[in-house]
Amino acid sequence: MLTIAGLREDYRSGRKAPAAVIEAIFARIRAEGRSPVWLSLADEGEAVARARTIDLSLPLAGVPFAVKDNIDVEGMPTTAGCPSFGYDPARSATVVTRLLAAGAILIGKTNMDQFATGLVGTRSPHGVCSSVFDPRYISGGSSSGSAVAVAKGLCVFSLGTDTAGSGRVPAAFNNLVGLKPSRGLLSTAGVVPACRSLDCVSILTATAGDAETVWRVARGVDAEDPYSRAFAPALGAAPWLSGSFRFGMPRETDLEFFGDVDTPDLYRKAAEGLEALGGAATRIDFTPFREAAALLYSGPWVAERFAAVGDFLLRDPEGVDTVVRQIIMSGAKYSAADAYRAAYRLEELKQDAATEWAGMDVLLLPTAATIYTKAAVEADPIRLNANLGYYTNFVNLMDLAAVAVPAGFRSDGLPFGVSIIGPAFSDLALTALAGRFLHEIPATRKVFPGCIPVGVVGAHLTGEPLNHHLMERGARLVESTRTSPDYRLFVLADSVASKPGLVREDGYDGLGIEVEVWAVPEDRFGGFVAAVPPPLAIGNVRLSSGEWVKGFVCEPLALNGATEITQFGGWRSYLANERATSGVASRRP
Repeated sequence: MLTIAGLREDYRSGRKAPAAVIEAIFARIRAEGRSPVWLSLADEGEAVARARTIDLSLPLAGVPFAVKDNIDVEGMPTTAGCPSFGYDPARSATVVTRLLAAGAILIGKTNMDQFATGLVGTRSPHGVCSSVFDPRYISGGSSSGSAVAVAKGLCVFSLGTDTAGSGRVPAAFNNLVGLKPSRGLLSTAGVVPACRSLDCVSILTATAGDAETVWRVARGVDAEDPYSRAFAPALGAAPWLSGSFRFGMPRETDLEFFGDVDTPDLYRKAAEGLEALGGAATRIDFTPFREAAALLYSGPWVAERFAAVGDFLLRDPEGVDTVVRQIIMSGAKYSAADAYRAAYRLEELKQDAATEWAGMDVLLLPTAATIYTKAAVEADPIRLNANLGYYTNFVNLMDLAAVAVPAGFRSDGLPFGVSIIGPAFSDLALTALAGRFLHEIPATRKVFPGCIPVGVVGAHLTGEPLNHHLMERGARLVESTRTSPDYRLFVLADSVASKPGLVREDGYDGLGIEVEVWAVPEDRFGGFVAAVPPPLAIGNVRLSSGEWVKGFVCEPLALNGATEITQFGGWRSYLANERATSGVASRRP
């Protein structure tokens, strides 16, 4: 499959030209036929002409993409999978506008479960998409065409939507990465709503790195979207990525695979993959998550679907899939009192879930417990669809972020995927962990979103008296290392308790000073700095690797009367020597 990083390197090197790539994709679509993946295509001549003149410095220059047909594109009809609902939007959705401005080239709009109501990909009058691994099996939905287009190499990335799993399930069934961002980070202005308070624009790609790249371009506050939120890095701080982390797994009694004989073992192997990256599994009570999931379709949130398109269904029900119509029209029966009762219950379940989150950094779940044939779904459309949402339906209700990633293949060659789930705004932490899980980036690479690396050399070291200042702020140890050779260490005079003073001296060539680097959440860094007493300060410290981090330094004036201890190589070695010397002195007659 094509990737953003690979394509951009090909463009830079001259191995490929953007126009030739776009021409080849349209040629493949003509040869294979539009149906059932594509509902409408961009003008090929305009797309190729744009590719010829694209500014290659743009982050998505010449990168072909697709959008789900419930997302507006100026000049192309929006139907949400229902032709009789179709309209011609006056302008493109905000996310589409941002991607085009970044240089991406639109190929077309893709098939979907009508009104984004389904996880199966079969509820469309335009034909049924299949998993690219076996035409007998469903593609997953509702972002069916968006997933298949990427999996077939007809675009590099695509946009879907995800209210209950509509971006994650098709990613799993086509061996893709499916990023469901935190609610509100990607604008839904210009998106036909399913449940407007929960809807997210999702991203489908071949790699976690590509998903992050698209996310960075597409996100941003939008005044046109009342649910839009600014990204808050500190709220998604992930100091746990610096080393060991905790991932939750449901208790064995809570796990459900609906009779699939292969996926339980694949799920366990995925857990082993996280353990190999430094993760520690912890079993959780899945009950609050499962009960929240049940609220989505067995409670008044279905009324949001009716609020979105119910009037249209009342006027023109004939063009709507029978199952979709049944689900949406059921929303009319709920009262305002029902909505409030469900909202109260959801808050109770969030509180219960918070107890479980206290013991984990991320939650690891199957994206879907199993996969079904088209024939099976046709015979039992509602129950099997509900089974596919067992591990996905609660995520937006509980204001969580998630990334679905490939996790092996069943014995029949069909793919299996898992989802790594985190709190709101943990998007970057999730894509970083997914990149490690998929071996896209080295496990040793230091990435800790929302955190500031801080070097400590004295009483804040592990086991020393002030280390609790770091621990209380949720900081995690990244590494134990040394400064660059041009540092000297002193014991400061006139201190109630012994304090080290770290000084960089140009031209000094020593062995470096022992230092621990801690990842401190951004929103707690200020409080940590405020607690640093004079003559110490937080400045910049260079490590033996050449990397600069924030760290403890001291005012030059404080060196008056100070005793140099550079020869000990670090504060702990100096203290050990002091204790040994003191012990000898106390034993003398």
